[in-house]
Order: sequence, then structure tokens, then C-alpha cells
Amino acid sequence: MSGVVRDQDVDIDLGQLVRAVWARRLRILTITLAAAGVAFAGAKIISPQYRSETRILIEPRAPAFASTQQASDAGGGPLMDELNIASQVQLLQSADLLKKVINDLKLYNLPEFEDAANGSAMSSILVKLHLKKNPIENPPEERVIDAFVERLQVYQVPGSRVIGINFTSKDPKLAAAIPNAMANVYLSTQSGAKLASNSEATRWLEPEIENLRQKVSEAEKKVAEYRTNHGLLQTNGTTTFPTQQLNDISAELTRVRGDKANAEARAQAVRNALSSGEASDTLPDIMSSQAIQRLKATESGLQSQISDLQTSLLNSHPRLKSLRAQLSDIRGQIRQETQKILASIENEAKVADLRASELERQKDAVQANSARAGEDEVGLNALEREANAQRQLLETYLVRYREAASRADRNSSPADARIVSRAIEPVDPYFPKVVPIVVVAAVATLILSAIVTMLAELFSGRALRAVDMSRNAVKAEMAAEDREVAQAAPAARRLVQPSMLAVVTEDDGKDGIEETAAAEEAPEDDNEFSIASVADYLTGSRAPLAIAISPTGDNGSAATVALTRMLADAGRRVVLIDMTGSGYPTELMAEDQTALGVTDLLCGEAAFGDTIHGDRLSDAHLIPQGQSDVRRAMRGVDRLSLLLDALAAAYDVVVVECGAADVAGVSRLTRSRDVEIILSLPQLEETIFVTLMTEFQAAGYQRVVLMSGGQADEQELGQAA
Repeated sequence: MSGVVRDQDVDIDLGQLVRAVWARRLRILTITLAAAGVAFAGAKIISPQYRSETRILIEPRAPAFASTQQASDAGGGPLMDELNIASQVQLLQSADLLKKVINDLKLYNLPEFEDAANGSAMSSILVKLHLKKNPIENPPEERVIDAFVERLQVYQVPGSRVIGINFTSKDPKLAAAIPNAMANVYLSTQSGAKLASNSEATRWLEPEIENLRQKVSEAEKKVAEYRTNHGLLQTNGTTTFPTQQLNDISAELTRVRGDKANAEARAQAVRNALSSGEASDTLPDIMSSQAIQRLKATESGLQSQISDLQTSLLNSHPRLKSLRAQLSDIRGQIRQETQKILASIENEAKVADLRASELERQKDAVQANSARAGEDEVGLNALEREANAQRQLLETYLVRYREAASRADRNSSPADARIVSRAIEPVDPYFPKVVPIVVVAAVATLILSAIVTMLAELFSGRALRAVDMSRNAVKAEMAAEDREVAQAAPAARRLVQPSMLAVVTEDDGKDGIEETAAAEEAPEDDNEFSIASVADYLTGSRAPLAIAISPTGDNGSAATVALTRMLADAGRRVVLIDMTGSGYPTELMAEDQTALGVTDLLCGEAAFGDTIHGDRLSDAHLIPQGQSDVRRAMRGVDRLSLLLDALAAAYDVVVVECGAADVAGVSRLTRSRDVEIILSLPQLEETIFVTLMTEFQAAGYQRVVLMSGGQADEQELGQAA
């Protein structure tokens, strides 16, 4: 591997930028004041523009002399919605209305509205480049309208039915006159439209009313003829003659039957009185007879005389006999007269019976006629309905005609809008505002000058400074820890633990890895095989997977940990998988030594996300060795390649620390040869290096990188080559 030299990191010195701006403060202030002066002069040179506004309220309106009903119909109607208000805004900007205002105010004679024909320098350039049409080619009327529209603004006041009309002009009087003129023309147009609508209505209704009158007359004539032909004469407004006749006969028949029953009851009372010999004085028919009353008076007088004479005479006295004979004769006359009254009452009953019979006959005849009249009334009702419909339509047209005719005058048809605020002649110009322009120009120039000064300082390199490597406390701690580990390694003389992949090799019947003594501390001199050089090499490599093999034990695993942390500090997303037998990378990087890891994942006792942990000293990630049985986990070693593919898709670099592994175990991890093989030998041992290089190259791995110590190791490596 060729050596790679890293560029020195630089940072921006903010203090130098501020000092550079302060050192050039006089120049910046001079430029700012000059820009403010130019802005002030330009604002004074620019012709002032004046703006004025007229506001119109859109609402239904009725004539002042309208009736209460008409006023309520006009004023109580539905208010205009947003679409109607927007339509009125467009109407105020219509070409016809603008032309009317231009002609009324004779704006085409004003030079202000010919500025479009003169044009500016930029406009002339665009015209010569054929990027813009020459305004001179447009008709004069169109040029005036274009200039008018550029200065006009018509808008709806938010949340209301008010429309504002703004106009900007160099002449303050014209700025106030044009919005007022537009409002007047708009109201006149609206009123004229309503007047035209009323006139059109009267013109249309006149022939229609005349035609309806003829139709009504013909319909009523048909009704009268039908009544005459079928005898359906009306006695009042609701009934016909046969119906009225039937009602009268029925009422008379009821009365006659009542008289008959009354007469029969009176006759029966008289008979009962005669047959029983009871006194008939209580019967009204007998007491009402004058003859009976005289006879009763005579009878009463005779009884009085007989009573008086009986006190002085005997019963056989001729006078008493004579009086008794007269009394008997009077009583016989009373009975005869009673018989006459009874006969009279019986005659009344007979007459009532005959009258009832006659009325019943007449009723039957009239009922037959009424049935025939009912059939004829069906056709009559159809004719009357037609006549009524024509009559109602005629009355409706007459009412509409009278309403439309009453609004034929212009004052009788006000526009559905009114001016709520007229434009007044402005005193202060709308543009330019001298003070805001000068302030904005000064502030903008000050900021731009400071930015230009800072950019010049950056491009010159004076504001850049080298990054102090000692500022990274984490790196110092990492380096100190690596040195402590390397110094403690020879003293502890850790035995080389077989890699987790050796379990697979043993299961396949292959030889295990021999234990060797740990190497001495790796030198810290920078060379092309140093950890930093290998980190730079992996940063530029396209291979996402790096297999680190440490044949000399944990000191090689410590170097791999240092490599992983260096890659993380360089901004690479890197994860280290601990496949060593000793779990030394887990001991160096994990906060919790009992964290779930790769063996737990392969045994199915942990989820994939639960096995990824952060390094305690860097931004690198770690998948620890785990707590499950290694032999049981390695039965699923074929799934480990799927795990590596998933990690390669999520990280920039995936580092697998295999410890003292051989070619057979490594080949089980990789499906392809797109992998970097790193031989981590902090202290170069020629025999081990040559053997491993030969084995891996024989197995087809061409990219085998040595990560070793200082210059002495380089010389030994050259002799071995």
C-alpha cells in the first residue's frame, strides 16, 4: 500500500475577520456615506409620485320614494358574496370603463401618459434586441390605457364589501380626480344598467300584456258560452241554479214534513181529550177558537146562575130546569165546535202530506237535473281554470310593468353601491420616501462592505488557522489508552485466544490456530503502514467491508480499535464487530461489558437493533462479542454474511475484528472478494506476515493491507519481500 499524506485541517478565525473589518472601518464608513449620499441625490432627482384612494361599498339599494315593500325587497335581499365582489373589482378595471374615464378627463392630452412611447434606455435596448415590442407601434389609445393601468390599483378590502381604487400620478390633483371619476362612472354604469334593464322589461311586457288581455277575454267568453249552452246559470258566486233549486226544495220539504207532524200531533191531542171526556181547556187549538171562548163564557154564566138559584129553589123548579137545559145545549155546542177544530187540524195534516209528496217529486226531478249539471261542470271548471291562469298571469305582468315603468327615470334606479370615501388631493408624495431610501441604502452598503472585506480576508488565507490537534480531548484520551494497553501488553503477556471463527474451523475438521506470544508495543512513528495511513486508505477505498486479523493477540485488536476511532473522527460512519476469542475490543469500547452482541444475535436471543452500541470514547459504533455460547452461535455463521450486507448498506465502513483467524474462517464471512484484509501487526514478525500474505493471496484476496509499527519494521518487511 502506498503511503497517503493527509492535508492539514484548517478552521476559520472569527476574531481575525472582526479585526479585518475594524481595521478598514474608515473605508467602510466612507463607502457607506457615499452610498447614502447617492441614494439621497437619486431620491431627490426622481419625480415625486402622489397616490390617492376612493372607496366604494357594495350593497343593494332601493329608490328613496319606493314603497315599504319594495324597500324591504331591495334592502333585505341576499348580500353579495366574495365572487360578486371580485366581479365588481374586475368591472372597475374593464377597458370600457377606463376608456370612459380617459375620454372624460382628456388624459390622452397629458404627457404623463405618453411616457410609455418615449421609453427608457433599458426599454430601448430590449426593443433593439427584439426582446420587447416597440411601444411606438401600439395605437395611441392603447398606450394611454397601458400607462393608466400601470398606475391603477383596484382591490377588495379584506373582510368587507368595500372596494378600494388607488391611482398614482405625478400631479396630486390628477391622483385625486381619477379615482373619483372612476367611482362616478362605475355608479353611473351600474345605474344605467338597471335603467336599461327596466326599459327592456317595459318594452318586452307591453306586447305580452296586450296578447294576454286577448287571451283572457277569449277564455272568459268561452266560459260564459259554455254556461249558457248547458244551463249552468249561477245564482251567486259559488253555486249554480240547479244546486240552489235543490237546496230550496230540500229546505221546504223539511219544513212541510215538520208542519205535517205538528198537525197530526195536535189532532191526536184533541181526539184524546174528546174520547176521554177530559177538559179541553188546556189545548191551545181549542182555546184559540173565538166560538169556544164565547161558549165557555156562556157556560160559565149559566153555571153561576144555577149555583145561585140552588140556594133558594128546589131542583125541580122550572127555572132551574130551564137553566140546566141551556147549560146542556151550550156544552153540546162546545163539543160540536171541538169536532170542527179537530176536522180542521186533520185537514191541515192532509194538506201537509200532499205538499210533502209534491216536494219529493220535484226533488227527484231536480236531483236528476243536478247530476247532469255536475257532468257539465267538469268542462266548465277546465275553462274557468284556464281563464283564471291567464288572468293571474296578466295581473302579474301588469304589476311588473307598472314597477318597471315607475323606474324609468334615472334617479329611480340607484346603483347597488355607494361611495363611502372620496379621494382627496394628497399633500405628501407616495414615492420616493427619502429617509427610508437613504437608511436602507446605507445599511445595505455597510453590510455588503463588511461581507466583501471578510471574503477578501478568507480568500487571502489570513483568516484561516491550523486546527490544534490537542483540542480534541477524546483523541488524547484514546491515544493515552492505546499507549497504556500497548505498554501493559508485554508485562501481562496475554496468550493468543483463538478467534470465534476457529470454532467453525474445528467443526469442519480443520486445524486450529496456534497460540503465540503477544507482540511488543507498536512504534508510534508515522509511516505508510501506520494506523493513520491505513485509516486514510480505507477512507478512499470503495470497499465497505474491512476484515482485521490480529495474529499476535490483543495488541493487534487494540490497534484495530484505534483505527475504528480514527475513522469515526474523520467523519466516517463506522461500526466494529468483535469476532475475537478474548473480547478485547468489547472491553476497550463498550460501556457495559455484558452488553448483547453478535453471539446473542446469531443464537436468536437478541434483536438486531439491540446489539449495536456506541463507543464510549468516539462516535463509532460497536457490536460486542455477546454473552451466548460461541459454539452454538457459530452454527449460524452463514447468516453472518447477511448481517454484514445489512451493515454495509447503513455504514460507510464495517470493520470486523477477527483476532487470530485464518483464511478458511475469513472466507466464510465474505460472499465476494470486494473486501479489505488488514493484517494488524503492531510489531512486525516476518514469518507470520509472509505466511498470511501467501495464504490470502493464494485464496484470491489481492487487497491485503499491513497495519504495523515504525521504520525498523519497514526494513524487515522489505527484506522479507
